[in-house]
Formats: sequence, structure tokens, C-alpha cells
Amino acid sequence: MESRKPLIAVAFGTRPEAVKMVPVIRALQARPELDTLVVSTGQHKQMLTQILERFRIRVDHEMDLMEPNQSLYRLSSKAIAAFEEVITRTKPDMMLVQGDTTTAFLGALCAFYAKIPVGHVEAGLRTNDKYFPFPEEINRRLITACADINFCPTQGNKDNLLREGVREESMRITGNTGIDTLLLASAMEHPFPIPDLDLRNKRMILITVHRRESFGEPMLQIFSAIRELADAYPDAEVVYPVHLNPNVQKPAREILGDVANIRLVPPMDYFDFVALMGKAHLILTDSGGVQEEAPTLGVPVLVLRNETERPEAVQAGTVRLAGTRREDIVREARLLLDNDAERAKLAGASNPYGDGKAAPRIVAAILEHFGI
Repeated sequence: MESRKPLIAVAFGTRPEAVKMVPVIRALQARPELDTLVVSTGQHKQMLTQILERFRIRVDHEMDLMEPNQSLYRLSSKAIAAFEEVITRTKPDMMLVQGDTTTAFLGALCAFYAKIPVGHVEAGLRTNDKYFPFPEEINRRLITACADINFCPTQGNKDNLLREGVREESMRITGNTGIDTLLLASAMEHPFPIPDLDLRNKRMILITVHRRESFGEPMLQIFSAIRELADAYPDAEVVYPVHLNPNVQKPAREILGDVANIRLVPPMDYFDFVALMGKAHLILTDSGGVQEEAPTLGVPVLVLRNETERPEAVQAGTVRLAGTRREDIVREARLLLDNDAERAKLAGASNPYGDGKAAPRIVAAILEHFGI
């Protein structure tokens, strides 16, 4: 009788998770020795559909966990029940989770409950501040406690785990899968999403602000800085795809909505955003993924956070921390907008996050795990 092929469950639910799992799923599905189960927890369902359809990836199990203004308590209780159902029904041989979302942690925890090996894609990121980013810093530490294979993007990520006493034999340095996806997307034909943007005569400043720890006063400071920059640089077009969360929408429209050279646009699909990144003069962001992606495109990045779990980019000189205080953001942005030499330092620095071949390395480690 033919033996059963190992079934690898790949769980994700946010767009950043999907972006970074797409190349892994494609690499898994290309191996006839493995079966793949694609599981969506459904936080960013509409945005997920856009990217999955373009890469021709079909979701096998949809959890559809999200509801408006849902608390972490409510999300966690629903996710545990949903993961129990899929694990009990499909009996995967490994669970792959990505990054640091609450659902990634709960997927790893439920796999542990079932004594199923856990692979952690993007392991070893740390700020060493349990409340920053919140709740991601603790989520990623808890995933580490459950993980059997840690796929570390960089040597620095591996060093973090070694300091915590994680077994070295559980680790693989792979590069970041987000770079794999970025290179795939950049090679695909895609129209520019804002055709009337005057890129010939104006510089585009691209904004992304959405993180939970930015809500409240930090976000008000950030938006005040963006308004001041837009007023100071009438030759700049500021483009901000505004996250749908009411905690972002309300202050963004109140502070930025009446500025002539600021465009508040709806959230963009991944391919539109990649096209925008490639044409940006400067990016201001609190996103983790953008810190990794923009340097590949040669675009300077100011990180609107006080700490980053991606210090490699800061050390390599591809991004700079600007913090969340209005005056600090304005000062750092002005330096890059007024000084071509300073901007060139960031634009020309080498990306530390890999060569776009992380997914094949991850799949090779999975095959090795199963003795294939």
C-alpha cells in the first residue's frame, strides 16, 4: 500500500502573512513528495483574495474569524476552536506559521497541543520590549516556544534565538520570503495605480501607518508631522493608503484630509503598492515588511517607530528610525528631502534580507525533516 505523503498545513490570515507565505506555498506545491493544506484565518479577507488570485493559490480551509472591533480575547477563543477543527479533521504532519500575529501564535499552540511539528517562518525577530510591538513581541516569543524548526531570515535573528537557549540544530538561515515575493511581483506586468500622479515634476512621499501601538497620541504626532512636511514641500505628492481600522481612518481624515498635496486613498492590493514603492522618493512607515522590501527597490525608508525588530536594516543603512514625535519625524524627513547625499546613502545601501531564494531553502529543510 502506498504510504501517505507528509501534509504541510500553511496558516495565514493577514495580507503581510500571505505575501510572505506565497513563495513558500508555491515551492511546497512544486514538490510531488509533499501535500499542502492552505489555511486562511481571514483577518484581511478582501486583500488576501487579491494577492492569492494573482498568484493562483487556492485556500483549502477558510476560518473567517474577523468581526468589527474584535478584542484579542474574542479573536483568540474563536481561533483556538477553529484550529482544533481543522487539525482534528485533516491531521497535518507539520504546521507552518509566519511572523507574529495572534493567529500565528494560536496556530502554533494548537499544533503543539496535537503534537504536530511547528515550522516558524521569520523566526528570531526581537525588540526585547514585551509591549512594543504589542502584541507581536510576545506572540513571536510564544511561537518560538512551540517551534520545532526556526526559519531565521538573518544571522542576527539566529543569534537572538541562541541567546534565549533555543537549540541551534532547530535553526536555518533562509533570508526573508518577502523578498522572494517582491521579486516575483516586480517581474509581473501591472499598471501604475494612480495614473494622474505627476511623477515627472513632483516627488512622491509614500506613507503607511497602521500598527496597533501607533494608535492614539503616537498616530496624532505622526499625522501632524506628515501635514507639516506636505505644507513645507509643495513640490511633493504625499500618498497614503489609509488602513480601514477606525482608529486610523478618523485621525487621518481629521488631520490630513484637507491638505491639497496629500492623497488619502483606499487600501491598495499588494501589486499596486509594490508599483507605488518602486516610484517613491521617500517612504515613511511603521510597517515591518516595508522595511525589508523598499531597500530592494532602492527607496529610502524612515521608520515611524521607536524600536524595530529588524535592526539589520538600520545597521546596513537602508532604513533610519525616526520615532513617533512630530519634530523628530520632520527633522529626519527634511534631511533626506533636502540633502541628496544623505538620501543616496540609504538608497544605495545593500539589502540585508536575502537574495529572493528563501522559500526553496525552507522547503529543503522540511524535506530533510521528513527524511525525503
